[in-house]
Amino acid sequence: MSKLHHLYSPVLTSRRGNVANKKSWHNLLGSSSTIAIYQAAKQSEKPILLVTHDTPSALRLEQELYSINRDNELAICLFPDWETLPYDTFSPHQDIISQRLATLYQLSRMERGIVIVPVSTLIQKLAPKQYLESNSLLINKGDKKDLHQLRQELEASGYRYVDQVMEHGEFSARGAILDLYPMGSNTPFRLDFFDDEIDEIRLFDPDNQRSSDKIPSIELLPAHEFPTDQAGINLFRQQYRELFTGVINKESIYHQVSDGILPAGIEYYLPLFFEQTNTLCDYLSQNALIIVTGDIDKAIEQYWLDVEYRYEDRRYDPTRPLLEPSKLFLNKDELYIALKPFDRISIPQMAVNAVTTESEKVADNDAESLAGKESKGVIYYDINELPNLTINHQLKQPFDLLNVFIADKTTPNKVLFVAESQGRRESVLELLKRNHMVPQQFDDIESFVNSDEQIGITVNALSSGFIFQSKGASLKNAIALVTESELLGDRVRQARRRKKQQDTQADAIFKNLAELSIGQPVVHIEHGIGRYLGLQTIENGGITTEFLTLSYAGESKLYVPVASLHLISRYSGTDADHAPLHKLGNDTWTKAKRKAAEKVKDVAAELLDIYAKRANNKGFQFTRNKDDYIAFADSFGFEETHDQEQAIHAVVSDMLSDKTMDRLVCGDVGFGKTEVAMRAAFIAVNDGKQVAILVPTTLLAQQHYENFKDRFANWPVSVEVLSRFKTTKQQNEVIAKVESGHIDILIGTHKLLQNSIKYHDLGLLIIDEEHRFGVKQKEKIKKLRSNVDILTLTATPIPRTLNMAMGGMRDLSIIATPPAKRLAVKTFVRQRDDALIRESILREILRGGQVYFLHNNVDTIEKVAADIQNLLPEAKIVTAHGQMRERDLERIMSDFYHQRFNVLVCTTIIETGIDVPSANTIIMDRADHLGLAQLHQLRGRVGRSHHQAYAYLLTPHEKVMTKDAKKRLEAIASLEDLGAGFTLATHDLEIRGAGELLGEDQSGSMSQVGFSLYMEMLDQAVAALKEGKQLSLDQMTAQQTEVELRVPALLPDDYIFDVSLRLSLYKRIASAKTKTELDEIQVELIDRFGLLPQAAKNLVHIAKLKLKAQKIGISRIDAGPTGGSIEFSDNTKVDPMFIIALIQSQPSVFKMDGANKLKFVRPTEDAKSRFMMITSILSDLSKKLN
Repeated sequence: MSKLHHLYSPVLTSRRGNVANKKSWHNLLGSSSTIAIYQAAKQSEKPILLVTHDTPSALRLEQELYSINRDNELAICLFPDWETLPYDTFSPHQDIISQRLATLYQLSRMERGIVIVPVSTLIQKLAPKQYLESNSLLINKGDKKDLHQLRQELEASGYRYVDQVMEHGEFSARGAILDLYPMGSNTPFRLDFFDDEIDEIRLFDPDNQRSSDKIPSIELLPAHEFPTDQAGINLFRQQYRELFTGVINKESIYHQVSDGILPAGIEYYLPLFFEQTNTLCDYLSQNALIIVTGDIDKAIEQYWLDVEYRYEDRRYDPTRPLLEPSKLFLNKDELYIALKPFDRISIPQMAVNAVTTESEKVADNDAESLAGKESKGVIYYDINELPNLTINHQLKQPFDLLNVFIADKTTPNKVLFVAESQGRRESVLELLKRNHMVPQQFDDIESFVNSDEQIGITVNALSSGFIFQSKGASLKNAIALVTESELLGDRVRQARRRKKQQDTQADAIFKNLAELSIGQPVVHIEHGIGRYLGLQTIENGGITTEFLTLSYAGESKLYVPVASLHLISRYSGTDADHAPLHKLGNDTWTKAKRKAAEKVKDVAAELLDIYAKRANNKGFQFTRNKDDYIAFADSFGFEETHDQEQAIHAVVSDMLSDKTMDRLVCGDVGFGKTEVAMRAAFIAVNDGKQVAILVPTTLLAQQHYENFKDRFANWPVSVEVLSRFKTTKQQNEVIAKVESGHIDILIGTHKLLQNSIKYHDLGLLIIDEEHRFGVKQKEKIKKLRSNVDILTLTATPIPRTLNMAMGGMRDLSIIATPPAKRLAVKTFVRQRDDALIRESILREILRGGQVYFLHNNVDTIEKVAADIQNLLPEAKIVTAHGQMRERDLERIMSDFYHQRFNVLVCTTIIETGIDVPSANTIIMDRADHLGLAQLHQLRGRVGRSHHQAYAYLLTPHEKVMTKDAKKRLEAIASLEDLGAGFTLATHDLEIRGAGELLGEDQSGSMSQVGFSLYMEMLDQAVAALKEGKQLSLDQMTAQQTEVELRVPALLPDDYIFDVSLRLSLYKRIASAKTKTELDEIQVELIDRFGLLPQAAKNLVHIAKLKLKAQKIGISRIDAGPTGGSIEFSDNTKVDPMFIIALIQSQPSVFKMDGANKLKFVRPTEDAKSRFMMITSILSDLSKKLN
């Protein structure tokens, strides 16, 4: 009998009769336990429930198991935690509930595979198995289903009726279409009904609401973990009354649930909805195997302490009386009773230093005593730990430790290196190449074990290495598995995120109407500034049309038909509350418009002058080595989003042209702007030019330095950093190297702009976080501008920058696509309160996350940290601020990154800092002192993974805050959606005004007409000047053709219910420039809302007629049942001789009325024939043009 067992043939439990068998596995060092668990799951034909002592280790095991599970051989899933605290007043995110229900549903059907669960989640009591089985529903194509009845069934299952389906547990019905996002499903579905039969089921994308593939059937799980039908609610009421005797408060949960409202946090009343509850063990099949890792007893004790503390703390609220903890959670004894029927393997946590002594003891023991031990089910594995192998670049021989290890006689013959991704594999290969090692690449560990190669490399997520025997006990079959963290020590990992392609409309115009709220000021091109009062349907002569109602000074009202929505834009001026309302019917607006138009002409001329200088000012024309560039682009570890690709493409083509580049890349925090900069830097360096990267803070300089070094590791490029982290001597050395041309890429703070630096051959300047630099630095940059390509990156452009970009003085690229699975940050503006601080930090720590606590005052920061420590003795707290020594600051940030601390109390120094994917809560003290861009940047520090992130903005009492501060906080709280940076910047523009663009006093005329209209006029003026024309005022505010055919043309509210959605679609139809655009909108409408009703068809048809008429210079078409008229504009293109010929040939039909109106008499019975008649007249007219 061999003393020690092999990792690839783990010893499983073997039961005799009904008694469950127990074993414990020892000496599983490093990540070897992951391999042992995976092999056990492969070899046993039964499901495994893997219980961990905390959430972080569950997440780590899930990642490691996924990475070695090639071709998805086994089903591996995590049964997620609610991610709320016991008795919380938050409900879990819908996606979490969905994943939990899907896992529970699969558990009882699972034949083999691994389900991972943290013990704190395992001790929660769940809905009985019977509830899930009886409430699941299968829907097939071709099923007979009454749409109304299906809606009732969905509502009874707890699905929420919404206008637009965005997340799990929602459905919406429009006509014969039902959209549905079932729990447990990865995508939502669109069901098309034909009478009462399901005609087809399609998938659709919630981002753009367009449908894609057809599928035969869907599985529907209930929307909650408890019933919400009448029977469920009655049982809840009955049990509530039995449990909480006494007077029931009017505001209480009891009354809310009775009214069919599910308050947040209702999950902690789950047992009241059922006669009895189950545990996760009741869902397992009888032959399941349970593997326990770590010390779960201690974890349960800690969890129960917290539960009891919170129960005591909160039980006295009469509106939310609490259930006792024993009704919701299992205690230690109950848990072990529930686990008793199952075979169990426990893997104790290995203390690293105790390991060797333990295995030495075993090795010294003789076979009999070992056999004696084994009979008790204690299994020892043949695993040894690795010595220290860190590569140290400070030494002359950086690879010393690794070479000594490989040369040693006791070292295994075979060494396998592990990298965590394809991109990192290349970097590790590059690193080893310097040590003259060229490992062979393998797909997985098994293929290396079975090969004859001595050194190999593979990609997976194992986090720490070990030495194991593939078979036998001889050294030739031993294998050393070395991961990246052993080679590189602690490396700050930037988590790889895959991104999803999605076209976003960078066009903020339609969005800005959709966000209109009643009472907001809008600008009508002909009548001036009024207030929006909503949409109204008015019947006029038997024809119903929808109008936008605006009120003007003196309470006068203006009704704007939806077909003319292109004449309206949102007013963005200094202060929306005091927007200057105009009087209808007098000339103040015309004067203001004329004044603005004159101003615009001057600005346009100046702008053109700048354009001309830029166009004439020939910059350096870069050349690109295509093969090198493709190789560099391929080493990017993500998929580029659509917007990112467009931005990269634009930057590259700017650099390859002979004009000087001046481009602004505006993308939200964490949307991948840095990669755009890296591609640009690569082209410049590869063509022999130097690159300077200007960043606002030392920390960011350091992070960029790491990132650039990492990305350029495979290229002969020298990257250096100039910052406070270097001594003066080192700084001078760097400057000397820059001047001699030995440094290709220089990263630094504003030191880079000092006159003392003479660049050898600067070709590209990249400015990151541009909004953080002051005017002086910008003036310096301007001097460089004339012949150096400049690329500016920012998340929240300052109003002036945005304004210049929109005006076309600089080119603009917007990256508005968030990475897939990113949730918006939940933002709360609250008055400061200790209980809130404690709760928010605890919620984050318990789910394995980290917290930023922002306190922007160095003098009191230590006191604040001590106060938080008193509130939360269990938290590991550290402080960071800009007055610390550089080394300390760097160390603290690295420690925080590696999760040695879970609360960082800091100043705004983190505004531009390292990405910490596990930090998902930020608390900002005195948020009323921070600017909008700052608030947005800081909020973007969290929510960089797929967990729900929270931002708490703590404020003093309302009376202490300024009016502007309140406005800023309202703006940031209302804009929760991803990619809001750009919209925020336009809000900022409204709060602060745009500042001067070119001249001193241009903002005056801007506030008179509003920003949007001003920019529109400016665009037109510039375009006209480019063609060498002078624009008159009328042309600047030129009209589209008006078409009145006396037919109903609108989107009926029973077709599209949501007002703001209708508004933005009206605006899109009215603003469409080509027939293809209109066709696309029509296809989208049919796809999203079903077949077009006649009135909607008319609306699109009229829009097409307008485009046709406008081309040939017709200003108005009017037609009714008996005939109508066509008005020509002054500069019409129609040949007057042709009109005269028409009148002569058909005098009974056509005649002129005044100088430019052609009347015709032709009776038409219905809308269709009227459309046909107008179309044929227009076709005739457009044949004969001047």
